[in-house]
Amino acid sequence: MKQPMKRLLFWTPRVLGILYAAFISMFALDVFGASHGFWETILALAMHLIPTGMILIALVIAWRRELVGALLFIGLGLWYSLTVAHHHPDWILGIAGPVFVIGVLFLFNWSYRRELQGSS
Repeated sequence: MKQPMKRLLFWTPRVLGILYAAFISMFALDVFGASHGFWETILALAMHLIPTGMILIALVIAWRRELVGALLFIGLGLWYSLTVAHHHPDWILGIAGPVFVIGVLFLFNWSYRRELQGSS
C-alpha cells in the first residue's frame, strides 16, 4: 500500500469522528431558544450533549484500539437505529449512517494495521 493511501486510511475515520461529534453537538444549541432558567438550560445542554460524549469516548478508544472502536461505533449506530426505528425511521440514515461508516473505516484500519504501521 502506498504512503498517501496509508495516511488516508489512518486519518479518515478519525477526522470524520471529530467532524461528526461537532455536527451532532449543533443539535444541542436548540436549548438556548427555549425560555428556561439558567440551571434548567445547563441541565438541558448537558443532556443534549450526551450523544456527543458517547461519540468522543468511542473515538478516544478507537484512536489506539481500532477494533474496539469499530465495534463501539457500529454498536452505537445499531443502538440508535433500534431506538428510533419505530418513531423516526427516516432519521436512521442521516444520524446513524455516518456512525456506521466511521465504524467500518476503523474496521478497515484495524485489518490493515500491520501494513499501515509497517514500512512508513
